[in-house]
Amino acid sequence: MRLFLAIELPEEVKRILWRLQCDIPGARWVEREQLHLTLSFLGELEETATQSLTALLSGIRTPGFEIRFAGTGCFPNRRQPRVLWIGLEPEPQLNRLAAQIRKAVLSCDIHQEERPFSAHITLARLKLPACSEVAAFLDQALKQKLPTVPVREFILFQSRLTPQGAIHTPLKRFQLA
Repeated sequence: MRLFLAIELPEEVKRILWRLQCDIPGARWVEREQLHLTLSFLGELEETATQSLTALLSGIRTPGFEIRFAGTGCFPNRRQPRVLWIGLEPEPQLNRLAAQIRKAVLSCDIHQEERPFSAHITLARLKLPACSEVAAFLDQALKQKLPTVPVREFILFQSRLTPQGAIHTPLKRFQLA
């Protein structure tokens, strides 16, 4: 199974983020129902690894917290934009949660990217570098204030790739303390 760990966003926030879409050549916007905050991409896992990881994740004890949105950006940079995202204000509890998840994942010998956790929500992926359109999006994207999101759980999702796009199915919810 292809799996990842994430924080689900409320429908109200998804609707607002969905409305940020604009005409950028080569942009593939994330479907509204697929918008989430990825904590860890796990990739293809066997059932035994999934069971071991689930047991470790169940032991994470972190208090709930809130996330606040803080501007838009792109990866890797404005000259060669490949991913458009909305960022979050620094939140120590979110970073602690991500670190605890990373520790659990690595202890199950599941490969993780080397780069540090970067709290963001992917809005679109770009096939072509459309620098001027991306710059216009980044300069105007957050005219509307987004609500604060209370985080009380994180979720293990299965991601099935289909010709119509990925289908994300929640498999297990982990409550925060």
